[in-house]
Amino acid sequence: MPVLVASDLDRTLIYSAAALALTMPDARAPRLLCVEVHESRPLSYMTETAAQLLTDLGDAAVFVPTTTRTRKQYQRINLPGPEPTYAICANGGHLLVDGVSDPDWHAQVTARLADECAPLAEVQEHLLRAADPVWVRKQRVADDLFAYLVVERELLDEDWVKELAVWAENRGWTVSLQGRKIYAVPKPLTKSAAMREVARRTGADLTLAAGDSLLDADLLLAADRGWRPGHGELADTGFTAPSLRALPDRGVLAGERILREFLGAVRGA
Repeated sequence: MPVLVASDLDRTLIYSAAALALTMPDARAPRLLCVEVHESRPLSYMTETAAQLLTDLGDAAVFVPTTTRTRKQYQRINLPGPEPTYAICANGGHLLVDGVSDPDWHAQVTARLADECAPLAEVQEHLLRAADPVWVRKQRVADDLFAYLVVERELLDEDWVKELAVWAENRGWTVSLQGRKIYAVPKPLTKSAAMREVARRTGADLTLAAGDSLLDADLLLAADRGWRPGHGELADTGFTAPSLRALPDRGVLAGERILREFLGAVRGA
């Protein structure tokens, strides 16, 4: 039976220049491979060793990139290895099959959101009205599914985020602060639901997952085995679970370590 590996991308497998955490002497820094270009500029990287590990993983398991990015943001990433048959975008709102969003899955998700949550327009209007222009830099809606703000973190009143979370909770939404972004996401919109659907379709009897952020928590809890790096919101909050291994590695070398862990688990299955 196949093994399914569902992994978050940003700050789990791929890293911006600001997130690389190259703390070693320059002469000992790993060689890096650029895996994302945006507006003609290199944006995201992994180590060359990680690139080979991901190639090996793609040959040995059903590798499913699993991201909160929109489809457009995901499709500018050029990962090494075999082209994944499945990818999860928009935090589970889109299940890509050979690069195309599965319409049946998307219809199921949107129907559930309509039944269980306040509409996106209401949440977006509240965000725009309640947020302080002093610390808001951008306001975005992702694939007509959820909303987020890009903020100046040092100016942000974190009590405001707590108040927003209470307001959203009563409307079937969750709020998370991750780096410079405040996400408002409908509760049923989860990476774990999409992962379970891929497992059903592929017949996978073992699921592995990795992630660093609060939006990855449900994915890690749903998988048979999970890993998180030593950086990110989950590490900062001490998030743990019986099936989760908290790694000490930070930065781009954590991505390499996670891929080694995945491969070891796949080969030992």
